[in-house]
Amino acid sequence: MEFITSMFYLFSSIFFIFLLHSLIKFFTSSRPKLPLPPGTLGWPYIGETFQLYSQNPNVFFASKVKRYGSIFKSHILGCPCVMISSPEAVKFVLVTRAHLFKPTFPASKERMLGKEAIFFNQGAYHAKLRKLVLRAFTPEGIKNKVSNIESIANDSLQSLEGRLVNTYQEMKTYTFNIALLSIFGEDGVLYREDLKRCYYILEKGYNSMPINLPGTLFNKSMKARKELAEIVAKILLSRRQMKKDHNDLLGSFMGDKEGLTDQQIADNIIGVIFAARDTTASVLTWIFKYLSENPSVLQAVTEEQEAIVRSKEECGEEKVLTWADTKKMPITSKVIQETLRVASILSFTFREAVEDVEYEGYLIPKGWKVLPLFRNIHHSPENFPDPEKFDPSRFEVAPKANTFIPFGNGTHSCPGNELAKLEISVLLHHLTTKYRWSVVGAQNGIQYGPFALPQNGLPIRLFLKKEATPTPKKLVPTV
Repeated sequence: MEFITSMFYLFSSIFFIFLLHSLIKFFTSSRPKLPLPPGTLGWPYIGETFQLYSQNPNVFFASKVKRYGSIFKSHILGCPCVMISSPEAVKFVLVTRAHLFKPTFPASKERMLGKEAIFFNQGAYHAKLRKLVLRAFTPEGIKNKVSNIESIANDSLQSLEGRLVNTYQEMKTYTFNIALLSIFGEDGVLYREDLKRCYYILEKGYNSMPINLPGTLFNKSMKARKELAEIVAKILLSRRQMKKDHNDLLGSFMGDKEGLTDQQIADNIIGVIFAARDTTASVLTWIFKYLSENPSVLQAVTEEQEAIVRSKEECGEEKVLTWADTKKMPITSKVIQETLRVASILSFTFREAVEDVEYEGYLIPKGWKVLPLFRNIHHSPENFPDPEKFDPSRFEVAPKANTFIPFGNGTHSCPGNELAKLEISVLLHHLTTKYRWSVVGAQNGIQYGPFALPQNGLPIRLFLKKEATPTPKKLVPTV
């Protein structure tokens, strides 16, 4: 009798589980599937890459938002994407639900920078890397580098005197030298030319299609990347033999108690160079342009910087900048903020959905890239009235949450933002107190790919203030 009772309960349980499974399957299958966000995917594989990188990104994104709303799909650099352009959506992806979206880049960038780079990881490994990077780049870590940065800034500006130069290219050299100083210390000077040669080849392939065939940009870039890793390995070997502590990023990586592999160190060094160089150089180029177009703003910045010089003279102090001096530049700081907003050097960042995610009634499929559109948010009249106008005074009032995000947001925000602001402030101090410059040629054009820049990199001529600016030739009237 007990056996029969036991069998009854067993079969009853199995039947109940089967019935429950059938009901769940029925209601799940009968539930309507979530739609993808509206939008177009463009050509097969190529997608809409060329449309994005060949024109004003404002036009590309604004036309999409106008047609589809603040969330839409596209296809960029070989990846299906969902693009989002509201502060609420950006907070959802970068902060509140950040665990559902891992940091990523298109395949070409991932392979060039290296899969162990901080950009592509989450969890404990990412937290460990971020701690090591911040150790070198927090205010406490960089305040003792002000004099070195000042020396590089002075050398850079002196090399431009009286010449017709491409501002962007010159600022790339300036920021590259500071990146090497911050990463390698004195070793950066020793290997500077080899590092520069390899990196300049590597960067040309960042936005190329990942086609690794001889002769392609991607192939050349990957070869340069291999050589870069070999140079880093040489520096690592030399430091291990010397057994000396170094107060730079490489020293921070090597000093980690848990230990990073040489591959992990190389991937992160190359990644930091990528993050530290072109973006900051672009910001500086736009600052040259905006200051030349806004004399009253230039005058305010100049007076602020000259006040620092006078203060040192009156106190009998040495005429070198200190960390404390860089904290006495509120107007300059607002100019930097407004440039970051208007220029929006990073139009967007990349994330990847680690599982199917629902947002605002749409499906973001697992494996799709998600692009928070910083540029759209920075140029929205709802967030910044008259958004195309360059007006640093708007930052006298703190912007609304998640509307000003030039360095990203959340645990993956840029850990080097303090260093970037420092090197910009130091150069602006010497630029405005010692020099005047004039833009040569057309001043309204903009070029794209991948960053928005003034046409031709903003050609300028730079003169010491004590020198007379060349007088233009008088026009002889025709008879």
